[in-house]
Formats: sequence, C-alpha cells, structure tokens
Amino acid sequence: MSAVPAPTQFKAVLDHAELAKLPRDLSFHPVHNPAPRVLTSAQIEQFNRDGYIKGIRVYSDGEITGIRQYFDQLLVQVVAAGGDSYSISSAHLRYGKVWDIVTNARIVACVKDLLGENVVGWGSHFFCKMPKDGKSVAWHQDSSYWPLTPSKAVTVWLAIDDADVENACMRFVSGSHHYGAMTFRPSDPTEHNVLNQTIENVEQYGQFVDDCLQAGEISLHSDLLLHGSEANMSDRRRCGLTLRYAPVDVHAYMDWNLKGVWVSGSDPQGHWANRARPTDE
Repeated sequence: MSAVPAPTQFKAVLDHAELAKLPRDLSFHPVHNPAPRVLTSAQIEQFNRDGYIKGIRVYSDGEITGIRQYFDQLLVQVVAAGGDSYSISSAHLRYGKVWDIVTNARIVACVKDLLGENVVGWGSHFFCKMPKDGKSVAWHQDSSYWPLTPSKAVTVWLAIDDADVENACMRFVSGSHHYGAMTFRPSDPTEHNVLNQTIENVEQYGQFVDDCLQAGEISLHSDLLLHGSEANMSDRRRCGLTLRYAPVDVHAYMDWNLKGVWVSGSDPQGHWANRARPTDE
C-alpha cells in the first residue's frame, strides 16, 4: 500500500466531472438482517422503506456534555487558525477523541445491524451552525459527493447540541433513496449554501421529515437519501458530528480508502486502511 497521506491532503470536495467518470453503482441495496442485535426489526424495515432511523440514544447527558466541551475548545483552536465552524472534516484522522467517537461500541452496534459484521468508519465532519449564521445546507444526496461504490454507506448524525426546527435541524425526504442518483445543479454563491450542490423540486420524491434530536442521540440515513437543513436564525447553536460508515466490500477511489478505521470485523480484500488512534487530542 502507498504511504498514507496526512489528513490535510485528502480533497474534501471533489470535482463533479471527475466523479461522474467513475464506474459507480448508485442504487439502494436493502438491508437483509432477520436477527438484529440492537435495532429492532421495525427499525430495519423503516430504514429500508424510508431511508432513515432517528432518535436513538447513545450518550448520556453527562457524556455528551463532555463531548460538547471538547468541541467548544476544538472550535476555538480551528477558528484561531483561520477555519470556521464547518471546516473540521476527516477529524478522526487528526483528533484522538473524534476517533473514539467513530469507534464507539454503542454507535458501531447500530451500524452493524445495517451493514453487517465487517464495517469501516471512514468519515467524520462537524456541521456546526452558529446562531444566526445564515447558512443553509441545500437538498442533496451524500453519495453524489463520494468516490464510493456500491452505494451502501450510512451516515450517523450525532447531536452535540439539541437539534430542532427552531435551530435548523436536518430534514429528510422520506423514501427518496429509492430513486437512485438525482440531477443536481451547482449552488449559487448568493444562496449561502454550506455545500456546492442543490437538488430542486424535491417534494416529488416523498414527505418531509424533521430530524429533531436531543443532544446525545443519533439518526442514521442512507447515502442516497435526500436531506438538507435551513439556515439557523435562532439564538441557539446547532452542532452535529456526522460519522460515515460502509461495509468493507465498498470500493473507494481517489485514495479515500486510506481514511478507513476498521470498527468491526476485518477486511479480507485488504482495500481499506486501518488507521491507528491519533495522539493529538
């Protein structure tokens, strides 16, 4: 295997035309798990039908308070270095405490019920909407940003702050993952969009669902599910940590396999890296 790049060498945003040339299977692969260990059969059914599960408690109030205090300190450091509240990406490659969250057994147990025994964690990104920051996250599919195939990745959204309609929680379009890859347009800079893609007329694909979460709870959604969020115009912050997982049979192009951490089982093909815990806290 080639030398592992430093965390800053991974491209967070890939060129659309470059991604379009990759041979990717962008269709939904239903979960077949007759005996889930943590999730219920009803939750597995909901994930297949609607593309998401939400409201699962993984951290106690005391535990999430500690994580929030850690993020507060990290954000101060990042802003002082020229970043902002959205720029802490691939954090598990640099920060040991984020690596600990990616590998947390309670989170991984939920993911394994959807993806199987052999699972890699490969992504971590803080989405922190400061009070009245004015930035929205336009409707999009995660899979359109990622050089992965087949489309089996799952995003875990961990609420670090309470997330509700008032402070612009994430929203899903229920069932939209069944439509495969969708056409998007580049976002206009005047739209104050955190991301660079926008999918329009999304109401045709399903019902809107607000992903309201209390701090310490998670939701899980398919990489093909349409989702986004409004601008936070409240006086309260809304911070979440997205954690990305995939079964090890998913192939990653453009060296994204080097972001990997085996969170369960092994990788018989040897495709994914297994990054050690960073020493930087």
